[in-house]
Amino acid sequence: MCILGKDKLIDLIEKYKCIYPFDYNLLDGDSYVLTVKKETTLHYLEHRNIISYEIVFTPPQYIAHLTAKSKYGRMGLSFLNAAKVHSGFVGRLALEIVNLSNDRKSITIKRGDPFMHIEFLTRMGESSPYTGTYQFQYVTKDEKKIYVPILRKVFPDFDELAEIWFDKKHHRPDEASLL
Repeated sequence: MCILGKDKLIDLIEKYKCIYPFDYNLLDGDSYVLTVKKETTLHYLEHRNIISYEIVFTPPQYIAHLTAKSKYGRMGLSFLNAAKVHSGFVGRLALEIVNLSNDRKSITIKRGDPFMHIEFLTRMGESSPYTGTYQFQYVTKDEKKIYVPILRKVFPDFDELAEIWFDKKHHRPDEASLL
């Protein structure tokens, strides 16, 4: 496995909408910096999920890794969850954090603040597409419509996967008609 360089990352984003919407100004070395969907204030010892503004799609031949910007660690935020994005995942990402600041003050993260780095890594061997309950996490029906043609193109067994994805989320028939 290896981390994609900036040029390959841009190619991947343009080809598969791996990050949507995409802003060239948020490219940072070999990573992209995802921003925060809504303003959140954490009081001392409070635990919350911070949701990315951007939708992420990890094509089958890749996985992704998240790290929080170090500025937030220096403020006293501790990051609780494993930071792996499985092949085939589509959705907004949630990063679990807790405020452990030494001065016990509240910390506010504003909407649009650059918050977490995402790096895409190549995988070796056959992928096992994500089929968990978080597929299409925090994605609207209209946003989902953007990704269905891409998923159809990259997954030869899309119809089987779609049954799993929609069944796990207990979607209604009108949502399944997107397929």
